[in-house]
Amino acid sequence: MRQDNGLNGDAQRLEQLGWMLFLKIFSDKDEELELLYDDYTSPIPTEFRWENWAGDDEGITGDELLEFIDQKLFPALRNLDISTGVKRAVIVREVFEGNNNYMKKGVHIRQVLNKLNEIDFNSTKDKHAFGDIYESLLKDLQNAGKSGEFYTPRAITQFITKTLNPQLDERILDPACGTGGYLTAAVEHIYQQVDSVEDRALLQENIIGWEYKPLPYLLATTNLILHDVEVPNITYRDSLDQPLTEYKQKDRVDVILANPPFGGVVSNNNENNFPQNYRTKESADLFLILMIHLLKVGGRAGIVLPDGSLTGDGVKQRIREKLLKDCRLHTIVRLPNSVFQPYATVATNLLFFEKVHHNNDTADFATKEVWYYEHRLPEGQKAYNKTKPIKEQEFAPITEWWNNRQESELCWKVSIDTLKERNFDLDIKNPNKTEEVIEHSSAELMTQLSTSLSKTNALLDQLKKAIG
Repeated sequence: MRQDNGLNGDAQRLEQLGWMLFLKIFSDKDEELELLYDDYTSPIPTEFRWENWAGDDEGITGDELLEFIDQKLFPALRNLDISTGVKRAVIVREVFEGNNNYMKKGVHIRQVLNKLNEIDFNSTKDKHAFGDIYESLLKDLQNAGKSGEFYTPRAITQFITKTLNPQLDERILDPACGTGGYLTAAVEHIYQQVDSVEDRALLQENIIGWEYKPLPYLLATTNLILHDVEVPNITYRDSLDQPLTEYKQKDRVDVILANPPFGGVVSNNNENNFPQNYRTKESADLFLILMIHLLKVGGRAGIVLPDGSLTGDGVKQRIREKLLKDCRLHTIVRLPNSVFQPYATVATNLLFFEKVHHNNDTADFATKEVWYYEHRLPEGQKAYNKTKPIKEQEFAPITEWWNNRQESELCWKVSIDTLKERNFDLDIKNPNKTEEVIEHSSAELMTQLSTSLSKTNALLDQLKKAIG
């Protein structure tokens, strides 16, 4: 792919690989479904099914292949008939409406197709091996500039999912699902409870994602298919595009896991879909209101929020007050600010809460106290980076502490009365933190001492001049 001058950068290469991979996986799944069900017909017209244009390693190539893809394949799949309401047809159409073929050389395309032909996605061994490769591709996306916003480190998705412990009969939503990290973590977690075909169908229906950008929508859909979800329940939509009042009880869910977009500005005046006193252009704050609204009473959530959402006056303060009134915010895990590098360098937090009230007409606060846990970098490590990302085992001490909470140098609790006095400012620094003694080498100490002496001498000179 790197030899093709139509592709620019890893994010674009992944997007290119994305639609090819999607079509190969989709076609392999079609073959399996045709064997399982006599009445199954692929939503993809015969001419455009993988095996009929890509499956033969000696098949069309060069300009003929390029012309077929650009002039026939993409137009046909973008205009696929979805009037029958078949969900698999809708998925194909939405994937191709939002994505493009960037490659310019048919010979290079043929080489990529032939590589993909070596993988049989109906083979459990092949699929699992490729699942690991796909996860590493998505991880690389984090380092591909702006596209990093779609990927949450696996250690975080695993920790939040295991902590919330979603069950087979629960509806689970990620309203900003990106490449599907939380959704696949939930699928893996719940698969241990699946015993029948009916269970699998229920799992497919109950794992729900919303995503409004074409590339992550494609990557998340493919990710779920790789995890044995035949018809991913992912909707291609802007989660903020609907007035809150339009969501009814049937739309509410039991579990929300999410890393909502932060630092972004809401588009299309979507803030007008929210009550007047919560309107803001900051995407993370609106997502928080949306998630509180979408949880059933008794429902629970684990989400990522930046420091900026924990503090601030006006709308931000009112949103936090609503969170503390409607929900029992019981835990905030404070993360080092390098977790999402290089995409974002802001400090982030994991918030865990349960919905208690339907609205905040009551004066009572569902939250009585909030526990904080300060997650620290491994000893000797100054920051997380591409080669040293956050690891799942780092959360083991928090998991151990979770059900037997004691205050320590790393954790503390704050009462609702203290939070009221602070105007619901949740950005509370660790009061138990002891000052770190930073060890320096002899050379570093000499340099510091020399700098300090130079400054002292300069100040003495100024003082002499002033007195003189």
